[in-house]
Amino acid sequence: MKKLAIGIDIGGINTAFGLVDDEGTVYAEYVVSTKKYPRFDDYQPYVEELCGAIKTMLGTVSFDFELTGIGIGAPNANYHTGTIEHPANLWKFTEANAGCDESLRVFHLAADIGRRFPGVEVLMTNDANAATIGEMVYGNARGMKDFVMVTLGTGLGSGFVANGEMIYGHDGFAGEFGHVVVRPGGRKCGCGRRGCLEAYVSATGIKRTAFELMAEMTEPSELRGIAYDDFDSAMVSAAADKGDPVALEAFRVTGEMLGKALADMVVITSPEAVFLFGGLAKAGDKIFEPTKRYMEQNMLSVFKNKVRILPSGIEGKNAAILGAAALIWQHRRA
Repeated sequence: MKKLAIGIDIGGINTAFGLVDDEGTVYAEYVVSTKKYPRFDDYQPYVEELCGAIKTMLGTVSFDFELTGIGIGAPNANYHTGTIEHPANLWKFTEANAGCDESLRVFHLAADIGRRFPGVEVLMTNDANAATIGEMVYGNARGMKDFVMVTLGTGLGSGFVANGEMIYGHDGFAGEFGHVVVRPGGRKCGCGRRGCLEAYVSATGIKRTAFELMAEMTEPSELRGIAYDDFDSAMVSAAADKGDPVALEAFRVTGEMLGKALADMVVITSPEAVFLFGGLAKAGDKIFEPTKRYMEQNMLSVFKNKVRILPSGIEGKNAAILGAAALIWQHRRA
């Protein structure tokens, strides 16, 4: 009988999920809204809708199969406990429940879903770790035992693999590379601190860089006529493709920040490769070339020319679902 796993990717806008085999074939996909459940007391209705939609999806499959497990990738997810802890972009306190105990903002999602699917293993980790495991199971990291995944989206996520195992740390939150401070007292980060790598190297970060450069540079640029609220990182990439000087400099600056940070990271984990994943990574050589160049320029000599920077092998519309489902396949192979 065919063995299949469910992969669930929980984002701030939507929750996407699908039924996946161990070769990465997706047999069914569904989406439910996360955004319509924004409040602290909306969590249980969200779980009910999600599980109902999963059961509907399972009913659409026309052949017999064994459901081997459910893997979940979510912000602020803890692999050890199966909880989502203090998710700033998911379920929020309102004035009506602002007096609630803050400890209640720990959502036991793995257990809550597991109760609705008796006998089915449910595992959860943060979205960057899920992408990392997806790369290891389905992507370009197959066969590698030491590598790092850097996800370049709205923020910067990361996952670290050493000796073939994810590094979770004692509390489940290891690997927050986006929150190393690269410029003390620098830009305000979404985490509340200043100077974090994420504030510079992300879709949001390159947008901020482009606007700073437009204030400093005198060269003409097609980006100058775009209002900040209408601006996104894809516009920087499109302009760079046309040779726009501001856009090209924005990618150079971003690659310099990432490359220098990776040079420091390499001395700790000594990875075989670093994979770049996500929207900003789709810019190709515009981000890969300066990142590699500045990493090598700042690398401790013993590590020079040993670490490859590679594109993800699971980039695409099913990547997040594949990454979440890979939690199950990786656990079964361990």
